[in-house]
Amino acid sequence: MWYISGMRIVSLLPSATEILFALGFDREIVGVSHECDFPARARTKPVVIHSRLPQEASPAEIDALVREYVHRGESLYAVDTDVLETLGPDLIITQDLCHVCAASPDDLATALMRFDRRPEVLCLNPQDLGDVWRDILWVGEESCHGPESVSLLKQIGERLGALELQVQGLTERPRVAFLEWLQPFYVGGHWVPEMIHLAGGEDVFGSARTPSFRIGMDNIIDAAPEILLISPCGYGAEQARDEYRDMAFPEEWNAIPAVRNGRVYALEANGYYSRPGPRLVIGIEALAKLFHPAVEVSLEAEAAVLHISTGTNSARAASV
Repeated sequence: MWYISGMRIVSLLPSATEILFALGFDREIVGVSHECDFPARARTKPVVIHSRLPQEASPAEIDALVREYVHRGESLYAVDTDVLETLGPDLIITQDLCHVCAASPDDLATALMRFDRRPEVLCLNPQDLGDVWRDILWVGEESCHGPESVSLLKQIGERLGALELQVQGLTERPRVAFLEWLQPFYVGGHWVPEMIHLAGGEDVFGSARTPSFRIGMDNIIDAAPEILLISPCGYGAEQARDEYRDMAFPEEWNAIPAVRNGRVYALEANGYYSRPGPRLVIGIEALAKLFHPAVEVSLEAEAAVLHISTGTNSARAASV
């Protein structure tokens, strides 16, 4: 993309918004989605995407509504065409990975039909960590911040390299179950199993580049994970902890090694796991510290896990 003086960017994707801010943008970001909440400055930008799901819906109701929308072929999101047109963006960043998590190109297409001058649209579709890091470079190139994106990726690489040196000599890998939804149960997919592996664990359900999928409670009990991670998509750690504590489990649940030994943890999905952006490196470090306490990690990572049994180590947002 050629340089545009005073480039105006609209990000319909929380992870892209985080990437843009990490690359040094602020004034150029003229619009965001309703879920773009990091860094704090993102919340001051005009919102051009709204969810059709009611805010007061329970997790089970959200799951049912999502299934209903998908079955009817309808979008979960509404584009505020008037606001978008007023903003007059040069570049719009959206995604085509998960139509449940964020707006898709289809949601945008109708709105853009009204534009006399069509903005460039960058559509991200990461499947694993390699794709996430590639997208950082891609956003940098398309926004004329290529050197900044290379620098950011170098920082991430250095942190992962330092962690790998500590993890590679470990002989024991705990068996881990990562739950990205509780009612019903879904396990984490795409880059999450890769994150667990890099942190020195073994994912008992997921595999890299495979979407999340639904499982039953019996599957979790039978898998007998040594560590249970609770990280519903879109939740903070405290909200994840509270939902887990409010659930009713059979006696067999207490026999799961992770439950029996008090190794059940709530994670902030928004910041460190469900969003494919720079802060995934903090999520990997946090998992490594959780799996192997002797590992040395950043202060952000140490604060990114909430122990469900004791309520210690309250999660805090942090940037790379």
